[in-house]
Amino acid sequence: MNELNMSKDKTNEMRNTIVAIAIALVTTKARVKKSSRKTHGDQYLKVLLVQCAWAATRTKNTYLRKKYEILSIRRGKKRALIAIGHKILIAAYFILKNKEEYKDLGENFLDEKRKAKQIEHHMRRLKELGMDLAEIKKVA
Repeated sequence: MNELNMSKDKTNEMRNTIVAIAIALVTTKARVKKSSRKTHGDQYLKVLLVQCAWAATRTKNTYLRKKYEILSIRRGKKRALIAIGHKILIAAYFILKNKEEYKDLGENFLDEKRKAKQIEHHMRRLKELGMDLAEIKKVA
């Protein structure tokens, strides 16, 4: 029976190339633009991942559904499905590699992460404008 080889020589980049969902970076002037072009790879695995992504986006109160909702607004439904399939693939890889159970991050994970970043950004911005952080904490 063939065993799955999860040694260190199989990097994330190799895994993405095999499945054909890797994002190619195209640099233009001073910014980095992400391309959504897929490379050739295992067609059947890609179809399976997209079907799993459809199923994952139909579950309630999960991280993958919330991520799909956010991505589908910005990128479109089909590209969001490819991205969710990519997330599932990464999760499966690390589940097999580390031999542990899947832990769903929950629906509120992305909101809490964004909220913490926004608070940090605005606090830093107010400090740059010369506001005293002690005054801000009194108001809050």
